Amino acid sequence: MASAGLRDDTLDRMVHAVEKVRSRLLKATEALRMADVEYAVAGGNAVAAWVAQVDEGAVRNTRDVDILIRRSDLGRARHALESAGFVYRHSAGMDLFLDSQGASAREAVHLIFALELVRPEEPAANPDVTESQNAKDFRVLSLEALVRIKLTAFWAKDRMHLLDMLDVGLIDSSWFNRLPFVLAERLRELIRDPR
Repeated sequence: MASAGLRDDTLDRMVHAVEKVRSRLLKATEALRMADVEYAVAGGNAVAAWVAQVDEGAVRNTRDVDILIRRSDLGRARHALESAGFVYRHSAGMDLFLDSQGASAREAVHLIFALELVRPEEPAANPDVTESQNAKDFRVLSLEALVRIKLTAFWAKDRMHLLDMLDVGLIDSSWFNRLPFVLAERLRELIRDPR
């Protein structure tokens, strides 16, 4: 079986993928800010923002944009994001805003709702948007709120993000006493066995 070769524009495509996420994040957060919708950037972009404070070489790229809002602001957020050119789709229980009609849901703005459980069995609700702070161009979850949300979800991607934060020293075993028991146990487990 012949192996596929790399395209001549491989590096350009790699850079473009990162730039698309940055552009999507700035476009979405500016639309929400202009509409006075309170929000906080969450997910991989929030992890990247915090990790970059310590070691920009440890920043991991992400392909989507997760934004925390209050459910009561969904109508205004939808209007603001659609006015900015995003295409709304509700799919698999998620509220997504795509770059265009045919765009992939992997490359979208995903809304997460403050003070709600993502899944009924989760040990903690999402934080409120007030648990955030200003970066230069957008609001981002506070480190403590971000750690709680990652420990609550605890999917493979969340564990990877937590390991990134552990690796650069943003979090460590001193956090056990700052967290609810279930979340502290998850952090303890991750520190004990990163695999």
